[in-house]
Amino acid sequence: MQADIIDLYLTDSATRKQWQALLTDLGITNFAASETAQLDHTVGIYEGDKLVATGSTAGNVIKYVGACHKNSQAGAYFNAIISALLTHLAQNQIFHVFVFTKPKYVASFEYVGFHALAQTESGAILETGDTGVTAYIQSLPHPELKADAKVAGIVMNANPFTVGHHYLVETAAKENDLVYVFVVNTDASLFTTAERQNLVTAGTQDLPNVVVVNGSDYMVSYATFPAYFLPTPAAAIHFQTELDAEIFKTQIARPLNLTTRYVGTEPFSKTTGIYNQVLEQLLPPEVTVKEVPRLAANDQPITATAVRQAIADNDLASVKASLPATTAAFIQAHLETLQARITAGQRIAGN
Repeated sequence: MQADIIDLYLTDSATRKQWQALLTDLGITNFAASETAQLDHTVGIYEGDKLVATGSTAGNVIKYVGACHKNSQAGAYFNAIISALLTHLAQNQIFHVFVFTKPKYVASFEYVGFHALAQTESGAILETGDTGVTAYIQSLPHPELKADAKVAGIVMNANPFTVGHHYLVETAAKENDLVYVFVVNTDASLFTTAERQNLVTAGTQDLPNVVVVNGSDYMVSYATFPAYFLPTPAAAIHFQTELDAEIFKTQIARPLNLTTRYVGTEPFSKTTGIYNQVLEQLLPPEVTVKEVPRLAANDQPITATAVRQAIADNDLASVKASLPATTAAFIQAHLETLQARITAGQRIAGN
């Protein structure tokens, strides 16, 4: 097959209409701005004036891939699109690539070199490149432990780290020999990934059996999770949580001998509440889920959301009891920067 692969510019209304029509015919109907605004490169194959295959990248994620299933060259076109996208990413020094897709396309991606990390009834996540989850596990600290040592894990955004977070980590530390705290790796929060990880590290210095690490690309965050191939927001939440649980159980917990995952109760966020329920359904028996009651201050549950609102309102005194000294000092020293981020449009609602 000799196919000419060309760049598609979705800002052109006619091109976008064709692109959207092809994907809709393939069962992909989510073209929300939250999904399409992330696209930084799109390619396509035409037969005459008809678009018959396409694919896009968003950072190191390949998405919106499809080839007209009525076309006898669909398989070859699919392979050509993936090859072109991987070449483009390599030219931009991106060599570790993910794809989220429907289960029926897993074999097609495996054929072109991807490796499945986890799969549910709704979808799957695969990766390829010069590194992978095995290398990530090897990069983590591995303290020497007795054969019967108890190892636990916590995944947190910590935006920012509060005394509530500390209470959760401290509870796990008292009940286990080693606790890994995985900080979600996304810069879509008010506090950057580096800032959040540093605050968690500083705030847990009193707990010697706690290891704070970056969650890398394997703690799937709501901010980066592609849901373009799912029909409804509810389906996206369910798939995201199921996939995250499966990755954690098979790719993270198993090689680290991690047998308990700690979560905090969630009285405010429906999404996080669903997330905790799914973890409790899918992680056992390999990984026990322990839900720890959320700590309160001044008769109110401690939340990072309230802290972010206090930063916006320039009212840190109202959340003084919610903050470890290390977090309070950082916020005070960087208050103008944080407030400038909010003024520039950074969301402070959510988790």
